[in-house]
Amino acid sequence: MHLNAASLVERDLRTVWHPCSQMKDYEATPPIPIRSGSGVWLEDHQGRRYLDAISSWWVNLFGHCHPAIGAAVAEQLVTLEQVIFAGFTHEPGIVLAERLTRLAPPGLTRCFYADNGSAAVEVALKMSFHYWRNLGFDRKTRFVTLENSYHGETLGALAVGDVPLYRDTYRPLLMDVVTVPSPDCFSREPGESWAECSERRFAEIDRLLAESADTICAVIVEPLVQCAGGMRMYHPIYLERLRAACDRYGVHLIADEIAVGFGRTGTLFACEQAGITPDFLCLSKGLTGGYLPLAAVLTGEAVYSAFYDDYVTLKAFLHSHSYTGNPLACRAALATLDLFEASDVIGSNRELAALIARQCEPFADHPHIAEVRQTGMIAAIELVQDKVRRVPYPWQERRGLRVHRAALEQGVLLRPLGPVVYFMPPYVITPEEIKRMTEAARVAIDSATAD
Repeated sequence: MHLNAASLVERDLRTVWHPCSQMKDYEATPPIPIRSGSGVWLEDHQGRRYLDAISSWWVNLFGHCHPAIGAAVAEQLVTLEQVIFAGFTHEPGIVLAERLTRLAPPGLTRCFYADNGSAAVEVALKMSFHYWRNLGFDRKTRFVTLENSYHGETLGALAVGDVPLYRDTYRPLLMDVVTVPSPDCFSREPGESWAECSERRFAEIDRLLAESADTICAVIVEPLVQCAGGMRMYHPIYLERLRAACDRYGVHLIADEIAVGFGRTGTLFACEQAGITPDFLCLSKGLTGGYLPLAAVLTGEAVYSAFYDDYVTLKAFLHSHSYTGNPLACRAALATLDLFEASDVIGSNRELAALIARQCEPFADHPHIAEVRQTGMIAAIELVQDKVRRVPYPWQERRGLRVHRAALEQGVLLRPLGPVVYFMPPYVITPEEIKRMTEAARVAIDSATAD
């Protein structure tokens, strides 16, 4: 059946409420109906193509409509589509748990499934609190988070985030948390290295834990990159110091690798670069290669054992989702892990990241760019009104939206975070496509900062 794009837009705007959107914006820039995808490209109903430079909200690792992942899901579809995961189990869920715990940092031996990234964070928060309660530490009720952090949109995840745009409206509904300075290196002192800056910022959380560990369940962090907070980045030394402090003071460490896991930062998991194992590792997004919603929380035997008892003790962890461990999603995840095993994806990513870095070098001289920063396959460009004093543009001017619209005109999908333009492309992007992506960004940034 032929579908007219204009008709689709009209029907969409009559019934659909889009995420992370002011719907009135679509009067000026209507949503683009996408017909198909292949590799790094999306194609609309007029046959116009868009290079997906953001992996469709950071989920698509190996390109759209990858034949191996699609075939695995299709095979599973005619075998078992869904079964309750309480009292029943299935091979895809078992094998995926085995593989994830084998790939994860040492000591993470148990896998609890959820539906999405926010749900994974909720699981980790509840599991940490419940662990301490089961052990009789009833005063441990608080969580520590970093300034500018983001962990999801559900109320628990939102509470431990610190991006005002998402959080402020719902503040009356949120639990109290303790917020400490971020190790973010954007605001480092002149001549200060990333490592020195991140280590200096660690001092405050160290003092907090020394004084208040008896009331704190866990510290939650996004390892190496605070993604939704503007792709702010920091040195692995912070994670190394934080792991030691959490051990010293008896506090859990939750690593939210929902966005940075599965090769985004240059290693399979970002925590590897600090040589640490968190108490809880939250995974989602790229876990299924962008095919289906799935999340996993990995933890160790100490946590698992605190819940293992006769039912009448009421120590069981009763959190659940209807689609927990969905077989289709698990098969997509297994096919994604197969692709990592079939070739040196991490090594290839490092070569691609080096090319992205070279292509981004000219941005450093732009009069309205304060910083170009990169961690692995994540590169970010921070726009400012005044480069010397690092004065930001007034947020009401929406310079990032201007970049988005100008890039679309060139056939590239960028979705800046406020004034931060970033690249997080699928791993199958070619050198030629990287050059096209960065050139489109250059033209878009010039257009967006022209007045």
